[in-house]
Amino acid sequence: MARYLTYAAFGWLTLTGTAHFAIDVVSQHLRGKHLPGPETTLYYGLHSAFAMGQVLFGLMCLWAARREPELLRDPWVAALAVAGGAAWLALTFLAMSYREPRINVAIFVALLLAAIVAVRTRA
Repeated sequence: MARYLTYAAFGWLTLTGTAHFAIDVVSQHLRGKHLPGPETTLYYGLHSAFAMGQVLFGLMCLWAARREPELLRDPWVAALAVAGGAAWLALTFLAMSYREPRINVAIFVALLLAAIVAVRTRA
């Protein structure tokens, strides 16, 4: 069960990061929703960095979890993953005005905490 929760947490992060990039960057660019200018550059830069950070961290952790199923048993790895989730959650509250990224990151943090508890309670 712990392995599936670990895969679910980091798979969710990868999936939602990819969806965020597709919806907030690619889709809006193709539809021409923002006029060229510094605000548009900042908008696309923020959302690209946010989404690609999630995707790359999620893929790296999926790869590591596949190689080492007990990955979250190490307190430093668990602390790094929780810190990443907290940073993404803080970024959504400070820099994004809509709630969907907040919900996605909150689900990731909940899955991550469940995976950490499951790994640590396993005998």
